[in-house]
Amino acid sequence: MSDCLVLSFAYQPVTRVNWTKAITWVLSGRVEVLEEYEDRVIRSPNQVFPMPSVIRFVRKVAGFFRRGAKFNRKNIWTRDKGRCQFCGDHVSLAEFTFDHVIPRNQGGKTCWENIVVCCPGCNVAKRDRTPAQARMRLLSQPVRPKSLPGENMVFLGGMPDSWKSYLASVAYWDGALDSD
Repeated sequence: MSDCLVLSFAYQPVTRVNWTKAITWVLSGRVEVLEEYEDRVIRSPNQVFPMPSVIRFVRKVAGFFRRGAKFNRKNIWTRDKGRCQFCGDHVSLAEFTFDHVIPRNQGGKTCWENIVVCCPGCNVAKRDRTPAQARMRLLSQPVRPKSLPGENMVFLGGMPDSWKSYLASVAYWDGALDSD
């Protein structure tokens, strides 16, 4: 893994980026490096840089975070909490399909408001019909999220040790509480 954890000015985790984006921000002075990978370096013809593992914006950058959630498969899965929006079953990130609520052959668009997580079984059952035509109930209406919890923070195969202390506070404050 050569991703870099990005923290806000206030040390809050906001996203993760690849090392090329991170080093660009470092060299431009937008971010400071807080942690580095011990076993990785970036070589240029004239210099060798330690590869950043955790970076932090040096100033507030409100505009950077106003773009909204990026429309992609991982974020659709995150928005729907990994649950099929027809049967409610949990579907892994690797196995889920997405479904057009209004099928494309009926004028449906590929956008936040028309795409939901769907298990393979429900996707086959619904086919190219609307939920009403397929006599299936949609559990929640798809919407464009302003942001996603943990956006770009899905960790398939773990995360570097250097990230854990920065993410531990997020789990503490944002995690589910056990009920008595």
